[in-house]
Amino acid sequence: MASLNVGNLGEYLREQRRTAQLSLRQLAEAAGVSNPYLSQIERGLRKPSAEVLQQVAKALRISAETLYVRAGILDEKERDELETRAVILADPSINERQKQVLLQIYDSFRKENAAENAEESAAETAPGSAAETAAGNTVSSASAPDAETPLK
Repeated sequence: MASLNVGNLGEYLREQRRTAQLSLRQLAEAAGVSNPYLSQIERGLRKPSAEVLQQVAKALRISAETLYVRAGILDEKERDELETRAVILADPSINERQKQVLLQIYDSFRKENAAENAEESAAETAPGSAAETAAGNTVSSASAPDAETPLK
């Protein structure tokens, strides 16, 4: 069987399992998957579903999103956003209303920054951008004689 490209997921799972001091059989039982199936995942022969990854993450007490990134199901930026949201929602020191307000603020900052980044990117890549035009106009108007001023 050929090895699948799952972003070193199998190696990472094996490392996490050993760190947790669990045998393959113990982890398989805790995650509710078969021992041979988990072995194939660790060897890179099978690509598990998001559901299986979630079960394994829960058994290892690690972030499921980290496994999703390693498996190529989720990209790094999405994981960071999800983890931030999870931390806010899991904080026992703030109430539900405060959590929702924090999430709204977080979303507004992300949207604001995305819009600013898009504008900056467009300005940098556009030919004759506002910055270039302004710089060109400043130089040309300073060096060109004023049309309304009579020449002597």
